[in-house]
Amino acid sequence: MAIGYLNGKVISSSDPVLPIDERGHQFGDGVYEYIRIYNGRAFMMDEHMDRFFKSAKAIKLNLGQTREEIITVVNDLIERSGLADCDVYMQATRGIAPRNHLFPNVPASISMTVKPFRAMDETLRKNGAKVKLLPDERWQNCWIKTLNLLPNLLAKQEAFEAGAFEAVLVRDGIVTEGSSSNIFLLKDGTLITPPATKHILHGITRIAVLDIAAELGIPVEEKEFAPEFIFEADEVFLTSTGIEIVPVTSADDRVIGEGNPGVMTTKIYEAFMKRV
Repeated sequence: MAIGYLNGKVISSSDPVLPIDERGHQFGDGVYEYIRIYNGRAFMMDEHMDRFFKSAKAIKLNLGQTREEIITVVNDLIERSGLADCDVYMQATRGIAPRNHLFPNVPASISMTVKPFRAMDETLRKNGAKVKLLPDERWQNCWIKTLNLLPNLLAKQEAFEAGAFEAVLVRDGIVTEGSSSNIFLLKDGTLITPPATKHILHGITRIAVLDIAAELGIPVEEKEFAPEFIFEADEVFLTSTGIEIVPVTSADDRVIGEGNPGVMTTKIYEAFMKRV
């Protein structure tokens, strides 16, 4: 069953618990993390915790708990839910305080939900996904996983309304990432992805794919590239915790490669699922 958690108390995920003066509600003053659970076990928990704590530090938020304490709560909630395959979302905000741009120096308010995994349409993995290129209108520090996702949502919605699965974002003539994913290209046997600068989220599945590429002996280049390079690529795919690895077969209604999921993309996905 789906369950929730707020500051040490297990609750129903549908309980109305958000106070009006909660800073996450008022300002988006907080960070979050999304962890995929396979067969009752969290995948790449250490990497998720690293990012959660780095994000909190970046916005000067004291989480008030150790990573071991948070991991214990996550595992307890998974067990209580009885769900084998599920999504864990955790949010840390600066809590309840009078509305003021200056923030209080207090331990974070931490909430979590455990809900059944939202399965993606597997025909996307089989046939490949369409993407739409859009301007990257987000702030400068996209590596911080904050609650402020409105530009991402608007880009995703615009792509959806255009019949695409994802928006691929472009900043100053350079591809950054998807609205909720990282992007990889394969060109002449080399795997290429934008570098982990402040302009992209340092994805957990991205980390796994780079590690898998090393294991498989696939050369990797982390470098900037223009949108035109997408159409010159042999293969393109997206990665994220929720979608894992999804091939891209067209962008802005232009076919990529042969218009089918590539052999190397499939090989990398199979290696990823072995890790899972």
